[in-house]
Amino acid sequence: MYKIYFDETASAELRSLAAPFGLTVIDRQPEEGSFLIADESGISLCRAGEKGRVRVDFDGGAAHYRRTKGGGELIAKAVNHTAQPTVWDATGGLGRDSFVLASLGLKVQTFEQNPAVACLLSDGLNRAGQSEETREIAPRITLHFSNAVDLMQALATQNGRPDVVYLDPMYPERRKTAAVKKEMAYFHDLVGAAQDEAELLDAALNTAKKRIVVKRPRLGEFLDGRKPAYQYTGKSTRFDVYLPIRPSED
Repeated sequence: MYKIYFDETASAELRSLAAPFGLTVIDRQPEEGSFLIADESGISLCRAGEKGRVRVDFDGGAAHYRRTKGGGELIAKAVNHTAQPTVWDATGGLGRDSFVLASLGLKVQTFEQNPAVACLLSDGLNRAGQSEETREIAPRITLHFSNAVDLMQALATQNGRPDVVYLDPMYPERRKTAAVKKEMAYFHDLVGAAQDEAELLDAALNTAKKRIVVKRPRLGEFLDGRKPAYQYTGKSTRFDVYLPIRPSED
């Protein structure tokens, strides 16, 4: 059960924004476990008894750096952004990679099945749409609150297949900073078990027209043990590129 607490500063807009995700509204902060809190700053993920919070913020900090420097990132090369592909991010999470891709001018369909994570991402996109620096980027992202495996085939039938399917399955976080470790601990506690890797990769291989891009740790194993066609490798991260089962005919 995913819970959300609206404090006295939470706007009616936030209540409306959170409604589609089926969260349980509570009238006080719980004494244990993870929960969402909505206040004047937006919607955040908290853990009872701890001060830390996780909030989707595309305006500042690391998100600002990635947004302004995104053209030089490996992810841009991995999706071949200069060709302006359509991208489906099947593992949306907190939306960071989706936002980098949207910052490059790409249209991104983002899928997230966890109700609390989807709510956090929806709030982040809403605030990004109101910010002068990011309001032109946010509308390029369409968020789908759904299991990507279940929805991708239906969307492809209705609207056509995307050029690229992007996957960033959860894996153990190797960076050692305290802030990153706390954020990932909160996130993993909320999400729980990772998605079925074989099912996810199969769906992507059957959906993309040009390539499937999988984000992995630089020294990590291949997704589902399957060797990619080629790779883009950085200092701590690599992108494995797979070729689709049904490539584009153009």
